[in-house]
Amino acid sequence: MGKARSWPFSISYRFVEQGGLLNLRKLDGLRACVVGILSVGLAGCDSGANPGTDGSRLESFGGPTMGSTYSVSYVRRADQPGVGAVQPEVQAILAEVDRQMSTWRSDSDIERFNALPADSCQAMPEPVLQLVRLGEQLSRTSEGRYDLTVEPLLNLWGFGPQSRIEEVPDAGQLAEARLRVGHQHLRIEDQRLCKDAAVEVDFNSIAAGYAVDRISARIQALGIKDYLVEATGELKALGKKPDGSPWLIGLEEPRDDQRIAQRVIALDGYGVSTSGDYRKYFLRDGHRYAHTLDALTGAPVEHALASVTVMHPSALMADGLSTLLLILGPERGWEYAEQHQIAAFFVIRGDKGFIIRSNRAFDQLSGGHEVPTKLANDATKG
Repeated sequence: MGKARSWPFSISYRFVEQGGLLNLRKLDGLRACVVGILSVGLAGCDSGANPGTDGSRLESFGGPTMGSTYSVSYVRRADQPGVGAVQPEVQAILAEVDRQMSTWRSDSDIERFNALPADSCQAMPEPVLQLVRLGEQLSRTSEGRYDLTVEPLLNLWGFGPQSRIEEVPDAGQLAEARLRVGHQHLRIEDQRLCKDAAVEVDFNSIAAGYAVDRISARIQALGIKDYLVEATGELKALGKKPDGSPWLIGLEEPRDDQRIAQRVIALDGYGVSTSGDYRKYFLRDGHRYAHTLDALTGAPVEHALASVTVMHPSALMADGLSTLLLILGPERGWEYAEQHQIAAFFVIRGDKGFIIRSNRAFDQLSGGHEVPTKLANDATKG
């Protein structure tokens, strides 16, 4: 399966204000793969920029998380908490997610489970069991192509936490790894997660979306009504900026050489996630192997779908569904999105460039507008 925003495979960004958008600019030092959300439309980088007529102001903060970064911006009114009170709450959630779900630390709950042999059980916190249940649902509806237990295959192909080199495995290696893949090997007994084979669970396709939902719920519980939350490229926004304008999100054209805004959408009450195969891949003998794996074949997907963006009330669901649709490809993925009424935006490789396809649900939520030329230029300057 694979996910663009796994712990060490994420692009790290800083925020740079350009043309009314807050551009996500790549930083050096981390292994890169796709995020797909090019820019986040905020009123400005500094607290208090473009204050509202009621005295409200924009507060923003962020930091490192999951091998990448997170950011929170919210409209603060007189009776609402400042950054000093909100940021520790957010960091506590991110620390909990890392402690429970990271496959990049051996002492996390899920890695201790992964280290167990077949026919083992381990008590798990409810959030871990929640994500396992969701993974089972997505695996079942995708006929097993999406699967949370794909980590042995990711390692084998060079994309996982235990991988050493990016390489094409031979048939014997692939057959052995596939014996340790399959959601049917997992079961939940009371508050315990159990396995009947030596499977390893990887939450990298849904953990960031889960974190965004958790942070959003906590911010709302603190009385904040207008905010934008981002973690490793997953986003959720509610309400408006202090001046009454919407939170704007720029979707990136899937290119290796440069970052170009392809479409801008307004976000209010929805999470948004983009999955793509165009930043994390390797070449062998003229063949391109991307990090997105099909659990049924055990190999990277081979189709023309370059990226998928999903809008959903839950950032967790948007996160998982964008990966699922990318695995299924341009035809099966489109049929799945239509059947399940998923708001989806497809970017497909064609002979003469990219082909854009968005369904009615996506256009109704986003406005269905192409990015203006000036906005595209602003988002890619510097």
